[in-house]
Amino acid sequence: MSEYILSIDQGTTGSTVLVFDHDGKIKGRAYSEFNQHYPKPGWVEHDAEEIWLVTMKVISAALSASNIRASDLNAIGITNQRETTVLWDRATGQPVANAIVWQDRRTAHYCDELKERGLEETIRQKTGLVIDSYFSGTKVKWLLDNVTGLRARAERGEIAFGTIDSWLVWKLTGGNVHVTDYSNASRTLLYNIQELRWDDELLELLNIPKAILPEVKASSCIYGETDPETFFGTHRIPVAGIAGDQQAALFGQGCHSAGLAKNTYGTGSFVLMNTGDQAVFSNEKLLTTIAWGIGDEPVQYALEGAIFITGAAVQWLRDGLKMIKSAAETKALARSVPDNEGVYFVPALVGLGAPHWDPYARGLLIGITRGTTQGHIARAVLESMAYQTRDVIEAMQRDSGIALKELRCDGGASVNSVLMQFQSDILGVPVEVPSIVETTALGAAYLAGLATGFWNSREELAQKWQLENRYTSRIDEAERERLFRRWHKAVERCKGWALDD
Repeated sequence: MSEYILSIDQGTTGSTVLVFDHDGKIKGRAYSEFNQHYPKPGWVEHDAEEIWLVTMKVISAALSASNIRASDLNAIGITNQRETTVLWDRATGQPVANAIVWQDRRTAHYCDELKERGLEETIRQKTGLVIDSYFSGTKVKWLLDNVTGLRARAERGEIAFGTIDSWLVWKLTGGNVHVTDYSNASRTLLYNIQELRWDDELLELLNIPKAILPEVKASSCIYGETDPETFFGTHRIPVAGIAGDQQAALFGQGCHSAGLAKNTYGTGSFVLMNTGDQAVFSNEKLLTTIAWGIGDEPVQYALEGAIFITGAAVQWLRDGLKMIKSAAETKALARSVPDNEGVYFVPALVGLGAPHWDPYARGLLIGITRGTTQGHIARAVLESMAYQTRDVIEAMQRDSGIALKELRCDGGASVNSVLMQFQSDILGVPVEVPSIVETTALGAAYLAGLATGFWNSREELAQKWQLENRYTSRIDEAERERLFRRWHKAVERCKGWALDD
């Protein structure tokens, strides 16, 4: 058996490729950015052909860094920026327009129209999503409506639609496979997550022909094989695992059963909780999404909550206030004081997301006295990440009725022991940080290796998850609730602030 799994982590600003061995250890990696296109305010585009070329370049570099040949690969897994929309010509394999990126807001007014027509609940019950230009469906409609002659060609079956995973599989297999997985399909606004099919009513609503859609398969199965002409002239390698980036991170963190959750600390944070084989529909404006499907097993679902500002608040300390030179300095600053001394920071720099949903909220620093130092401010900023995470997790627990057992954390800020300790303190459950924090790529590799028999079971994969640090709460319940109550007092004071402008 070939000894390695290659994982493509195709992100919003660049492509990362990692090579994993059978122990789940990183054998080699490579990364390259690609161009961002902003043709109009609120518009964000990628050149899908450039993404393909950059991805192939990075695959070559990762193989070189690993000192292995393509023929040593057992399988390829893919994880991707979700919701980004590509349309291409089936005959030539060329994109018919730039890809519209998940961040793009050009369909916001159309989404408002759908809401005004009272369609929110219908769409939520079918897709688990809110109506928003974030998702792929309205992007597809926009391309069909605005690229000359494209709708007619789509109706004749000449055009293919896919999220970035579909595009990469098409290219890797030499145009032989047009597929996506459950997790990516569930982010299109077109897929019925309970009936596991493209929804005819939604396709009619958005005027999207069924002929352009990819086949939806499990997140762990063999979709096809690489085309030797495309892939280094080597023997055919199975393309065998696909998941959207946040779902892949949930799988890579070993959160395989209901009640397990992970938080990825980036610019903002994504908290996902596994809810098992039941789709839990949120009353808290969280998203209900398919986590993954393994072979013929029932699909697994998750609740997802997005926190707008976490790491970006530390960047603000660095770039806006010039209080620190690097993010790492917050740890020593926060440690310089025993506690926050009543100082709270609410990072509503772009409003508040789940579960508050107030676009008019603005950032607030409160509780300052003559004795307040940089240490108190740094601590308040770090603590705000933990408070916001608890807000989302409590919303998830209210929605699902599932009590959190532990929180697994990854992303840049997970290396900050002050933050991780406080996260455990304020949640009252253990917080665990793995030795490999590239959990998104690892999740895609695991899904691919399961499909080919490289790994035998999720139990085997769960055993490979290695703990780097485990934090347990050091404060009592009364103190935990006092701190959290004060946080909400600060949050209430920042709400609606921009309404007076």
